[in-house]
Amino acid sequence: MPQAPQPDWPTFLAAMVLALVRVSGMVAFAPFFSSTALPLRTKAVIVGAVAWLLAPLVAALPAADPSLSFSGLLGELAVGLVYGLTLTLLTEMMLFAGQVAGMQFSFSAVNLLDPSSNIQTPLLGDLFQLMGTLVIIASGLDRILLASVVRSFHVVPLGSYAMAPRAALEIVRAAGGIFLAAVELAAPILAATMLVEVAVSLLGKLSPQLPVMSLTVPIKTLTGFVLLTGSLALWPRFIEARFAALLDLAERLIQLPASAPAAAPNAAHGLGLGLSFAFRTLALGKGV
Repeated sequence: MPQAPQPDWPTFLAAMVLALVRVSGMVAFAPFFSSTALPLRTKAVIVGAVAWLLAPLVAALPAADPSLSFSGLLGELAVGLVYGLTLTLLTEMMLFAGQVAGMQFSFSAVNLLDPSSNIQTPLLGDLFQLMGTLVIIASGLDRILLASVVRSFHVVPLGSYAMAPRAALEIVRAAGGIFLAAVELAAPILAATMLVEVAVSLLGKLSPQLPVMSLTVPIKTLTGFVLLTGSLALWPRFIEARFAALLDLAERLIQLPASAPAAAPNAAHGLGLGLSFAFRTLALGKGV
C-alpha cells in the first residue's frame, strides 16, 4: 500500500502564523470582536481556530509566500489593522450619536465607565453602542466581516502586502464622516427636542406664570425617548448601509498599490476632499 504524503509542517506552521497575525489585527479593533465582553481566551480560541483552518488553503494560493519574515509579519498585521481601524469608525459613530442625543436629553452630565474602552462616556453613548452591537450580531455582520477577511487572502496573498501611504490618509479622511453620520442618526431626536423647546418658550411668553424651566427637561426627555423608540425600526438598515460602506472601503484600501503617491494638498483642498469622501462613504445609505 502506498504511504500517504507527509504534511509539510514548516510551511503549514508559517502560513498559520501569518494568517494568525492578519486575523488578530482585525479582532483587536473591529466591532463586536474587540469588545471586552468577549474574554481574551475566547478571542484567542477564535483566532487560533480560524488560522488553523485557513493555513492549508491560503498557503496553496498562487503568489503566496508562506515564509516567516519581518516584512511579511508587518504586512499581515497591516491588512488586519486596515480592516479593524476602518470598521471601528462605526462604533465611534454610535458613541458620538449617543453624545449628541444625550445633550438633548439633558443627560450630558451623566457618565458611565465604558467597559470596552475603560473611559468615562455619556449614558446614551453606552446605550447606542450596545444597541449598535446588538444590530451587528442580529444581522450577521460579524460573520460577513470574517468572510471578507478570508476573501482578502485571494486579493492579497500571504506575505505579499506592502502598506500604501495613501491607505492611512484615506482612513483619516473617512473618519470625518463620523460626525455627519452621527448627526444623521440623531436627527429625529434633535428635531423633536428643538420643536419642544420652541413650543415651551412660546408658552412661557404667552403665560409668564408657567414654570418653563420645570417643564422643559421632562417634556424634552419624554419626547426624545418616544422618538428614539420609534426610530429603532430604521437602525438595522442604517447600520448595515454604513457597515457595508466601511467594509467596501477596507477592501479597496488593501488593493491600493504600495507605490501609490501620497498626495499632499493644501488645507482647504484636503478638507474638501475629506468631507466629500466621508459623505460618500458613511452618510449615503441606500433607502435610508
